[in-house]
Amino acid sequence: MKRRDFLKVSSPLIALPLVLGGFPVHALGRSRLLDPLWRLLATTDRVLVLIQLNGGNDGINTVIPLDQLSTYHQLRPQIALPDSTLIRITDEAALHPAMSGIQRMFADGMVAIVQGVAYPNTNLSHFRSTDIWMTASDYNQYLATGWMGRYLDTLYPNYPTGYPNSTAPDPPAVQIGAIMALALQGPLASMGLALQDPQTFYDIINGTNTSVRGDIPDTQPGHELAYLRQVELTSQQYSTSIKSAADKAQNKATYPSNNTLADQLKIVARLIAGGLQSRVYLVSLGGFDTHAAQVDTTDTTQGAHATLLGRLSDAVVAFFDDLRQLGVADRVVAMTFSEFGRRVASNASYGTDHGTAAPMFVFGTHVVPGIRGTNPSLTELDRNGNLLMQYDFRQVYSSILAQWYGADDATLRQVMLKDFQTIPIIRSSTTTSVEESPTATGSPLTISPNPAAAGQTLRLAFTIPAPGDVVVEFHDGIGRSAAQFSLGTMDAGTHQISIPVPSVAKGTLVCSLRAGNTIMHSRVIVE
Repeated sequence: MKRRDFLKVSSPLIALPLVLGGFPVHALGRSRLLDPLWRLLATTDRVLVLIQLNGGNDGINTVIPLDQLSTYHQLRPQIALPDSTLIRITDEAALHPAMSGIQRMFADGMVAIVQGVAYPNTNLSHFRSTDIWMTASDYNQYLATGWMGRYLDTLYPNYPTGYPNSTAPDPPAVQIGAIMALALQGPLASMGLALQDPQTFYDIINGTNTSVRGDIPDTQPGHELAYLRQVELTSQQYSTSIKSAADKAQNKATYPSNNTLADQLKIVARLIAGGLQSRVYLVSLGGFDTHAAQVDTTDTTQGAHATLLGRLSDAVVAFFDDLRQLGVADRVVAMTFSEFGRRVASNASYGTDHGTAAPMFVFGTHVVPGIRGTNPSLTELDRNGNLLMQYDFRQVYSSILAQWYGADDATLRQVMLKDFQTIPIIRSSTTTSVEESPTATGSPLTISPNPAAAGQTLRLAFTIPAPGDVVVEFHDGIGRSAAQFSLGTMDAGTHQISIPVPSVAKGTLVCSLRAGNTIMHSRVIVE
């Protein structure tokens, strides 16, 4: 067996856990799943955090359709949330009452919600559907590679020889958690090498067993065993860089207790701030398979689902607060995903059964805030009584790769296997993004008066570094364009302009000013 074929039949990933904060931290080495993404990320410091909600999250009780409350209560008599408890985020949508933290982030323009995400012919098996989400395959297509990697043999034919090195010293991705994700599982067994404490780890790295040969016989099977040991040593070197990064930073925010997702994100924040060059992190929160006891029988705002959504909300809020205090928040985008949603109607066990479409959340200072898509119809269903799909999950993946990492069309086609239309989720990485700083003097884009009333004139002050065509656009809370003004070509330097307040309902608008390759943002409250 050739070495490259040996890796193919052994495992899709090489991983080795290091314990930090009570959680094994798996350094994901060069692999079929991750290498094409690593190529995209090699010249950027942007980080993507994937938050897996294991079990199939009930999207209808997560983002509640306010325009269909009567139908909502009729179809979910045992689990529907009281209207008075819902946290409104727009005129048409509300969040579960346990998600007040995410509501505050939404109001601050740090949340994008993509409605009705699924794929054609949704498979309602946890295992198969998770595999589809991991590989970005069609429902009837079985792939051995993941959506983040298709061409390892082309990109890194000699791995692990030469890795890590001076230009790629750290693993391309890191998973936090005691249980490896499906992507880490090989055809025969997991390739994870569990070390329960850093001391054991350093005993292997710095001990007497420095040779990968040892007493291995000089035979063909022995040569392959030596190669596997070489791969393991490479993964151990990646774990060295993980520990080094963890030693360079300390968390500054207060994380909630008794929250496993918060514990994982706390480690991620520490590694990012410590300078680890990994660009993808995977964390998870289980328990979303709520067939029974999804809610408390006496109070539907309480119960298993409320606990899970509260943990998600509290953990994400603490994570981004920590990133902000550590000075790295602008480098990070986080995205939730779950293998499927739940059925529209509740069952007799105060729960919900496997369904189809559900919302995805994207968090960060660079997101295009608001809601993509519309509330799912609770009456126009598929032949099995499930929600209709609005967006293919691969559209979200493609949008993240294109808008966060700047992947071109050819790369997207290789990674996603076919073309998928992107949707506005993240402000494009092809522009220079200048964020607002409302508490500092000399903000790149200032708006006055603020708050403003309909009929008033807004004064915008800004500085652009180079000549360019200037366009000002306002978006409302669900991401719709409220007004656009083309101001013509302007020279480099400081400018002041006057434009009317957009004719919209009261609320917060996001103002984007684009000048050539520079884009800056601020917010204005319309009273």
